Amino acid sequence: MARRALTNNRRVYLCSYDVAEDKRRTKLFELLKDHGEHVQYSVFLCSLTLMEVKRLSASATEIIHQQEDQLLVIDIGPDESEWTANLSCLGKSWSPTVRSQII
Repeated sequence: MARRALTNNRRVYLCSYDVAEDKRRTKLFELLKDHGEHVQYSVFLCSLTLMEVKRLSASATEIIHQQEDQLLVIDIGPDESEWTANLSCLGKSWSPTVRSQII
């Protein structure tokens, strides 16, 4: 039996979409909501493993229309890093949701 590393292999991804049609937009919204935190209209922050990113991308590919829609997935860095120190926010303040891991 292979041993799993005890390190956190999650990374934070900023996901932003532009989807032309309401039905596809709703499906993509629900998919992203299941994977991360909804922070703005079409923007999510997701803490994912590499396998979860691949599954999310595969599911999104089945939803979006390749010629009309777009999903941007930006790797911000390791989940445990202090990436919020590089974030500036104008207007209404924002702070990440504190999550606890349930095993």
